[in-house]
Amino acid sequence: MTIALDPSDISPAVPAPAESEPPTAGRTDSSEEFWVQQPEPEAADPSAHEPGDEAAEEPSSEGTADEPSAQETAGEPSAQESVTDADPVVVRDAEDFGVYARTGGWAFALKVARSVRPGGQPAEGTAATKVSAKAFAELAGCSPERVMRYYKAWDMAADDGVVPQFEVLVPGEDIELPDADVWLSYYTSRNSASSVRGQAISAAAEAEGIRPTKALEVAENPTALRAAILADPGTAEAARGALLDRMKEDPALQTEMARAIARTDDLKKAVASEAKAADRIGYVRQIVENGQIKTPAGQTVEAPAELRAEAERHLSLLDELDDSEEAGEWAGEAYDAVKGLVAKAVEEDPALRVQERRTKFYNSLQKATKVFEELTLDEVMEEDIYEADMLQRLESLQEAIGTCISALRRATTTS
Repeated sequence: MTIALDPSDISPAVPAPAESEPPTAGRTDSSEEFWVQQPEPEAADPSAHEPGDEAAEEPSSEGTADEPSAQETAGEPSAQESVTDADPVVVRDAEDFGVYARTGGWAFALKVARSVRPGGQPAEGTAATKVSAKAFAELAGCSPERVMRYYKAWDMAADDGVVPQFEVLVPGEDIELPDADVWLSYYTSRNSASSVRGQAISAAAEAEGIRPTKALEVAENPTALRAAILADPGTAEAARGALLDRMKEDPALQTEMARAIARTDDLKKAVASEAKAADRIGYVRQIVENGQIKTPAGQTVEAPAELRAEAERHLSLLDELDDSEEAGEWAGEAYDAVKGLVAKAVEEDPALRVQERRTKFYNSLQKATKVFEELTLDEVMEEDIYEADMLQRLESLQEAIGTCISALRRATTTS
């Protein structure tokens, strides 16, 4: 495809002779409309779309084949007759529009690529008539930054072999340009795209298979993102998934989220409830996967076949739950059923029952010993903290310990 752009588009600041073209009221050249500086500075509205973005979002011809045209509905002459009789100025506008519709931002990038020589490059050969980006911006009535964004987009595309290098381009010469869809792969209309943060966002967007400009627009307008999350469950779900993925590699965000949850009573209760359900599901899953049970006293023994089958049944029901279904009630039912079978298995096995009681008694004795050892008697002597009730409790404890010792001695003698 070879396009033809009028050379007058290159230097919109230089007026053409009055006799070269008939004056047309209300006509705006496509390149002049693109390059004219907006009333507000660029930095004032970072979310504003660049013309390159608008070009890529031109309505396609899909879905319009069945719609009647204005000519058909009005009974006017056919398209061929209209083209033949059209004013030359209208024809030129249509041709310019066709170029832009097919190539999008490439049409304007070509103007930059063939006319701009950034500072530091020698003005020799085909570059002798080229101007700096600053001079080109002054002629176009826009900022040098905008010109350089088009220059850089062409540069990246040239490195990939999509378009020719700058050195072979001659001012005013037209070449075959890529399709409009390819333009957005190289052009970013936002200043933030050149920052480290912008580059990271662009890379993540490309990894997700979306246009970087869309991701940058969302990042530059967090208020809009918040509104979408608050109003739309689908957006909120996408945000939740993204936060969870990010927290896996961001310890600082983990801490912030944990702190926020801990400071919110409702969230804290919800987390505690989910943690309890997860522990119960984990207890059932451990029996199924390892074939072992943990008794109330803390012993780990082989699970009976009946108990393991029941655990598998409950686990299959839990695994079939959708993400939207509440698992707490099902987890509690599975846990209670399995715990009941564990207690039954312990009571039905004499040797296991004895060992369970022995372990339980020893655990209690160990806890009581640790608590008593932690009593600091020095503080009782140094500080006036003594009360009569303390002595009574110790005397009762001494009596209970004596009774326990006697019982154990009698059991030892009997055995």
